[in-house]
Amino acid sequence: MRVLMLTSGLLLLTGCAGLPDPDPSQAWIDLGSHQDTALQALEVDDKTSIDRRYFEVQPGSHELTVRYQFAVEPGNIGPDAEPLWRDCRLNVKFKDFNAGQRYQLQAGNIGFRPWAKLYDQQRKVVGQGTPAGCQQS
Repeated sequence: MRVLMLTSGLLLLTGCAGLPDPDPSQAWIDLGSHQDTALQALEVDDKTSIDRRYFEVQPGSHELTVRYQFAVEPGNIGPDAEPLWRDCRLNVKFKDFNAGQRYQLQAGNIGFRPWAKLYDQQRKVVGQGTPAGCQQS
């Protein structure tokens, strides 16, 4: 019985730490990340994002800035190399965010070069990221 109560309590706390409900008068942008990477919301239109897990914006045109951290595999560096961690910023511009719509921002890399793509609800690419600087982390 104690195990059941403890498990229930932990599940309740986990639910509280989840994402808030989307505001139907705004557009919601989910951030997709893969294993061994991190994608964080930094800025909307040069203003610091409230929460690093997602973006929520008014309808219209916006520029999103994200932080993307990833490991460059040894095969892209040299035969005796260790993975090299990169810490990059990318900007994604989109002029047509719609209220009540959900978008997905995904990031990845090809060797040292990061990329980001913004998808609409139909999984159509509606925006692409441009690198805004990287450093070794």
